[in-house]
Amino acid sequence: MKTIAIAELSVGTELLNELFLLQEVARRTTKDGRPYILCVLRDKSGQAGAVFWNVPAYVEEWTRVGTAALITGRVVNYKETLQVNITDMNPVPDPDLTELLPASLRSREEMQAELRTIINSLGQPWQELTTHILLDDAFLKEYASAPAARSMHHGYIGGLLEHSLSMATIAAQLADHYPHVNKDLLVTGALLHDMGKTAEYSIANSFAVTDDGRLVGHIVRAIVRIEKAAAELNFPEENLRQLVHLVAAHHGTTEWGSPTTPKTLEAVLLHHIDLLDSRAQGFLDYVRSDSSETQWTSQSSAMFQSPLRRPPTL
Repeated sequence: MKTIAIAELSVGTELLNELFLLQEVARRTTKDGRPYILCVLRDKSGQAGAVFWNVPAYVEEWTRVGTAALITGRVVNYKETLQVNITDMNPVPDPDLTELLPASLRSREEMQAELRTIINSLGQPWQELTTHILLDDAFLKEYASAPAARSMHHGYIGGLLEHSLSMATIAAQLADHYPHVNKDLLVTGALLHDMGKTAEYSIANSFAVTDDGRLVGHIVRAIVRIEKAAAELNFPEENLRQLVHLVAAHHGTTEWGSPTTPKTLEAVLLHHIDLLDSRAQGFLDYVRSDSSETQWTSQSSAMFQSPLRRPPTL
């Protein structure tokens, strides 16, 4: 049971068997040959650097990225930054990850109910396809838990589903605004475009990119799953081609990882909906995470390369 969050740490805070996740681990050796560990601790409130001098052998044996640990130590000021000087730590099997990783502000039940509503609003054969893929019990559990990214936007438990629902809502609105848009195709693309991220990030390892994510990637994984489901349902070939193009082109450029560029109206819209939602949520995520008490963030965000001004209502 956690008694203090990283966001609550200050210089002089004493930690006794406090639960944290090892987000980064780097083994080093002092000039006289003694081993020490530099690491980044995290919980759902944030992250903090840490160092463990004179590491005992029993700690060396199990310490790795993604491990939950009970940390004992003291918080100090190191180069104007909080750092935890660890004096002991022990592994925790099967931790409650909701205590250690950030999660969507929306409940999983609420988002799953919205997902079902959106799917039920689709005409055929799109409703059958999305039901077959997304409402499969085993896959829905993964889809509702995965992050949409590691840190840039929606980088938290439930982030993938939240991002997909937001995009589907925007897609429906834009389809009503612009003529000649296949609304069901566009909304289906919004729901399915990033579903390969269930295989790209490991929740158990603090959202680390998996081997599958590095070697295959979420675009390929999504297309494979769509084509498999389409074959099982005898889904119309031309509809499948249009949908696969949306998924393949949603990054917009080959430089950003898409194997092709948008060449249909729906693909153009999906790419910009994805960009809009990721940038807007990335802005909000960064501003919320910044500890500055002024109207401007204390540091530049990686996404925008500049300090950001807080919305007056945030």
